[in-house]
Amino acid sequence: MLVTFKSASHGDITMFGNIAKTLLRMMGLSGEVPGAIMADDIEAAREKLIASLEVTGNETPDVDAEELKIGSDDSEAESPVAMSTRAIPLLAMLESAADNKDNILWD
Repeated sequence: MLVTFKSASHGDITMFGNIAKTLLRMMGLSGEVPGAIMADDIEAAREKLIASLEVTGNETPDVDAEELKIGSDDSEAESPVAMSTRAIPLLAMLESAADNKDNILWD
């Protein structure tokens, strides 16, 4: 499953469902898809995500081996990407939404 985050002030962000749900829970949200963060709640969610990332640091999420494979080469899976790295686009969207008083939706 893929989850796409949308905001009027930022381009769409699509990520694997399990990663998206983990990031949502790190923001103090339920992790349900679809969902939304209203503009007034963006900054608090962003701060919770940053705090959670500081605790988890460079830990890698549990990701299906199939999700890690690049292209059609089945010989070797790529190394898992740290959650702090996976969060970078979402953090940029949260900052943009906070600055522009936009909501963020995902489905």
